[in-house]
Amino acid sequence: MKLVAAIIKHFKLDDVREAIAEVGIQGITVTEVKGFGRQKGHTELYRGAEYVVDFLPKLKVEVAVGDDQVEQLIGAIIQAAYTGSIGDGKIFVSNLEQVVRIRTGEMGADAI
Repeated sequence: MKLVAAIIKHFKLDDVREAIAEVGIQGITVTEVKGFGRQKGHTELYRGAEYVVDFLPKLKVEVAVGDDQVEQLIGAIIQAAYTGSIGDGKIFVSNLEQVVRIRTGEMGADAI
């Protein structure tokens, strides 16, 4: 099992959610996050004063899947989140040792 975490732009959430559903994966977790990569923030003007925004608002989408679904999920996220401009985001894949469904007690892949 794998945990796939994607950092995406806010306005791409609906596209990514639909793409994930189209490949037959259900269940995602979305968290509002802030950070920066190569963008390194930007300068804004507010009431005549200039200030630097170091951390940019993004969304983190997390999906737990079986090993056989990882590549399909990554492809769907890339296609849906792509804009071609800097700040499109990143996808992180990590091993998931155990999953337990609280309601039923199911464990492992059955709990996903």
